[in-house]
Amino acid sequence: MVHTGTIDGALFEPTLYIVKGMCILDNDGNRLLAKYYDKDVLPTAKEQKAFEKNLFNKTHRANAEIIMLDGLTCVYKNNVDLFFYVMGSSHENELILQSVLNALYESVSILLRRNVEKRMLLDNLDAVMLAFDEICDGGVILDADPTSIVGRAALRTEDVPLGEQTVVQVLQSAKEQLKWSLLK
Repeated sequence: MVHTGTIDGALFEPTLYIVKGMCILDNDGNRLLAKYYDKDVLPTAKEQKAFEKNLFNKTHRANAEIIMLDGLTCVYKNNVDLFFYVMGSSHENELILQSVLNALYESVSILLRRNVEKRMLLDNLDAVMLAFDEICDGGVILDADPTSIVGRAALRTEDVPLGEQTVVQVLQSAKEQLKWSLLK
């Protein structure tokens, strides 16, 4: 059996479930977007909001990039009026969490055309949500390359093969085709 190490005598086996949660808060500490992947850590929305408020209060004036809070390792970055956070377990490698944070921030920056601020984020929330899903799925890191993340998050409906489109995309495409056929 392979173990990653011991902390306080407890053995930790390697796992792909590295990320416990990711969130973006505004400059008042209010949630704009958040995803939590471990049901044992912050299982309810009320606990998540309380954690986010506490996290924001501890980090919004700090110059650091990392904090240990409530048994979680949290890495963070802020820009203008947005705060980006990635959380992992207390024994997680901070450099891995930092690479996820950098991927999140750079992807959002590219999607918002380097205008990383609350209003632009809200205007492009759908693409940012897709970027979240392209970076991490259920706590497993899928991709940390901002260019490829944005490439998949910013796909246009007409560029996606029919088999890979969602039902909503197919219906939207059909509606557009019908509209143009009626206008002719």
